[in-house]
Amino acid sequence: MDNEQQDKLKFFIKTGIAVLSFLVLMVLGAKYISTAVTVTNSANSERTPINCVDQKEKKVALSFDAAYGNEDTEEILEILALHNIKATFFLTGGWVNEYPADVKAIAAAGHDLGNHSDNHIHMSQLTKEECKAEILKTHNKVKELTGTEMNLFRPPYGDYNNTLIETTDDLGYYCIDWDVDSLDWKDYGVRSIVDTVLNNEHLGNGSIILFHNGSKYTKDALEDIIDRLEDKGYKIVPISELIYTDDYYLDEAGRQFKK
Repeated sequence: MDNEQQDKLKFFIKTGIAVLSFLVLMVLGAKYISTAVTVTNSANSERTPINCVDQKEKKVALSFDAAYGNEDTEEILEILALHNIKATFFLTGGWVNEYPADVKAIAAAGHDLGNHSDNHIHMSQLTKEECKAEILKTHNKVKELTGTEMNLFRPPYGDYNNTLIETTDDLGYYCIDWDVDSLDWKDYGVRSIVDTVLNNEHLGNGSIILFHNGSKYTKDALEDIIDRLEDKGYKIVPISELIYTDDYYLDEAGRQFKK
């Protein structure tokens, strides 16, 4: 092999090494960037409340937000008792202050007592300490009245962010929203409430159904809804008996799965 051929061979070898080194660096760099992005996305991913539960059994939960008025509370309790059904009532601190006898009646009937904040405000606009104060004020009021240590929290307006859910975690609470909204607060009438619940595309095993105890037509629609849910084969249970309390995860839609 003459000198010219040797020089060409050395050139090709050096070029090959340089190209191979570049490719290795590109692969390692891409892997590092991918890992960094994954970690960042995980840290900043939006967490959700429990909106419904992945259930093999035909179980659903009825929930009532109590923030304004008590005119229909007694009748709602009577209807639930008639059907031997336990539900979940989410109470604001202001409602607890105004209607302590109703709080005691709900507890005495064996229903879940849930926390709905002290002042019914947008929780996503609060700091972690402010979220904690909103939850604990109502928690302590209910505990003093009934001895109940609540562990279910529903954010007013369904408004939440990571800060709120981290706070509920810290306080030993489960953050709960819903997947079936009766829209009873719109006061469209009994038939509208019944149809909105029974024909809801999300209604299914593990659904959490939202009502308000102070809405105009809720009490009048409730019995028909219960009858028709039971006709469909659903067992109605309180949220505390519907959700998984350990070894679970949530998907992006807030559906809770058992691990």
